[in-house]
Order: sequence, then C-alpha cells, then structure tokens
Amino acid sequence: MSTSTSSILIVGAGPAGIAASLYLSKRKIHHVIIDKATFPRDKICGDALSGKVVHVLNKLDPSLVPQLAKDEITFTGSYGVSFFSPNGKRLDVPFSSDPEHLKHAPGFLSKRFDFDHFLFRQLNPEFAQIHQNTELVDIRRQKDGLFVKMKNEQEEKEQFFKLIIGAEGDRSIVRKKLSDIKKEDDHYSAGIRVYYKNVKQTHEQYFIELHFLPEFIPGYLWIFPMKNGSTNVGVGILSSVVAKKKLNLREELKRILSTHPILKERFENAIPESDSKGWGLPLGSKVRSLSGDNFILTGDAASLIDPFTGEGIGNALASGLLAGQMAEEALIANRYDAPFLRKYDQGVYRQLGPELKLSHTLQKLTRRPWLFNFIVNKALKSKTLSETITCMFEDVDLRKRLSSPRFYLKLMLNK
Repeated sequence: MSTSTSSILIVGAGPAGIAASLYLSKRKIHHVIIDKATFPRDKICGDALSGKVVHVLNKLDPSLVPQLAKDEITFTGSYGVSFFSPNGKRLDVPFSSDPEHLKHAPGFLSKRFDFDHFLFRQLNPEFAQIHQNTELVDIRRQKDGLFVKMKNEQEEKEQFFKLIIGAEGDRSIVRKKLSDIKKEDDHYSAGIRVYYKNVKQTHEQYFIELHFLPEFIPGYLWIFPMKNGSTNVGVGILSSVVAKKKLNLREELKRILSTHPILKERFENAIPESDSKGWGLPLGSKVRSLSGDNFILTGDAASLIDPFTGEGIGNALASGLLAGQMAEEALIANRYDAPFLRKYDQGVYRQLGPELKLSHTLQKLTRRPWLFNFIVNKALKSKTLSETITCMFEDVDLRKRLSSPRFYLKLMLNK
C-alpha cells in the first residue's frame, strides 16, 4: 500500500463531480477525481437534459452547449413537454415562450452513456489528477482531515485529504461514512428504465412525455424520444407507495404498455433494445445537512432530485458548481470545519430550495387526479392559461401560483 497527500478529492465523475472539477480547474486548483467505472459507461436515468443543465453548462464553459447542439444525433434538441392527465387528455407545453429567437434547443435528450462521456472528456488533466476504475473503500478521520483508502486493479493505496466532495450518487460511500442522511421511503422514488425502438407517434419537436396514470400516482410514466431511433421509457413512483401497493414496477410497466388504450397502439411494433433496469431516486423533498467536517455532498449523494419531475442532472451540475466554489473558499481560508462549510448548504438551498419546495407541493397535488384533470382541461380551452404554464417553466416565481389555492379558485370561477 502506498501513501501520499493532497488537499481536495472528488469521488465520482458524473455530472456533479465533473462540474466541481471543471470549476476547480478553471481556478487552477489542483485536485484528485476518482470513479469506480471506466468511461464511457452506462448510467440508469431518464436521459433528459433540462434548461437548468444548459444554464449551468454555460456558466462552467460557454463552449459546451454549442458542442451539444452541433451533434444533433447524439444530443437531440427537445422543445417542450407533453403532460398526459389521468383522464388521458394531452397538454403540450413548450419550454420557451419565444422559440424563434433561440440559438439552440432549450433542452436536450441524450443517453447518459454519451452525455457523461462528453463531460468526462472536458476534464483538465493539468489540474485534475484523474483515476478511473478506482473504488473508494474506506474513510477514517484524523484530527485535521481524512485518510481515504482507494483501490484499483493494480494497487490499494491510502491518501490524506483536507476536503472530500461526495459525488458518487445514491449509494455514496462518502454519505454513508460521514453524514447522517438516511433513506426515507416518503422522500425516495423507485425507477425503471427500458430503451425501445419503433415507438409510434412521438412529437416532431421531441417533446418529452409525462403520463400521470392512476396506477403510478404520485409518479408518472415517461417517454423520451431521441433522433437516433431510441426511446427512453420508464416509470418512477414513491418507494412508500411501491411498498404499500406491493408493486412490481417491471411487470407494471410491461402491463401498461400492452393494455393501455393509447399506449398499446404506439408500442405494438416497439422492440426493447435493453433489459429493464431499476435504480433509486433520492428526492430533495426535505432539507438535509449536506456538509460537515471535511466533506461536502452533491447531486444524488445529497438527495437533490426534483420531487415532481424526477430530474436530477441539472441539480447535480448546480450543486457540483457550488461545491467547487466552496472548496476554493475553504482552500483560501484553510478552513474545512462544519460551521465554515455550512455556507455550501445555504448556497444550495438558496439556489435550489424554492424550486424543490414547490415541486414537493406539486408532487402532493398529483395525489388528487381530479385536480390534475381540471387544470389540463382548462388549459386546453384557454390559450392564456396554456401560455401562462409555458412561462412557469421559465420563471419559478410564476410557477408558485400552482401551489396557491387562489390560482385554482380563480380557474373555477373563470368560466
């Protein structure tokens, strides 16, 4: 076993870890980043890259999004979302109220195999010491930092760090060893994903589809089409509901696609390109402690997945960027204690908290199918309401109307 020293370790080279690394490299700060996989590698996900993803990538490096937009096959431009209410009505909502003046698509669809590899290739080896196929085995605390045991096929070594950024997802070792965050079924969703080809009637502008079916509330079935011919199909639902109803999500997904009055026609010639794969989604539906002495948690390791949409990539990138900024402050101040690093928590919840809180409210509202049906029916009849919902995608403050009883009262009184 070999032993060496450094200051900052990033565990996990997914979106959160890459965002932290890119920021540190831009500030010419040396660090180590490890991942247990070798890239490119698959990652079970819905594969949707939201406007938030675009926003954070632009902050990290303005050249990144144009690169995505240029590769139209690998990164499919998506211009909106189709909501399917429990009664089967469809409401198309563009991501932008002014699509004609966009330089590129407001969002993208891409397999995580491709997107994460794209991000990985942006790492700067001048400042990032990159170790693939390297697993974090153990962490033990010392007075002024942490000793980390890592191993790969060649060796096992121990290294000392002043700060660890946990970015290795839902099964984070950093979180398990250093934080008190526990899995809670009311704040955790189970997800299943399958790739299909030959799915019929997908949107010409590659709108993502969210089907709020009675069987999966609070949750939804998604259909995300891509130009390469693949369609990401899956379902996500609260773990507490899965346990209560004793659902087998793999079997339920097969059943719905073969028996639903509309979906069975769209999937009659569809061929699975992969086996169904399941994973967990730790939701940001409660405030948690995301840091402590000598560590910071980001992305799924910090339980920051949107409770309503299930989107995690945007919040992972955003938290990774904030973690990189916090690491720089810690390095300058030579402070890695919990009270100092708590500024990271404050920054995360200041930036993401209002949207996470609102999404949790909307998640709870989906438990009332009649209300969802009512909104969609109204929006289909009212161009003004439909345009308002589009604007809500661009402005969180406008979206807050959806959690106000006055909003629904006004709808009911406005015939």
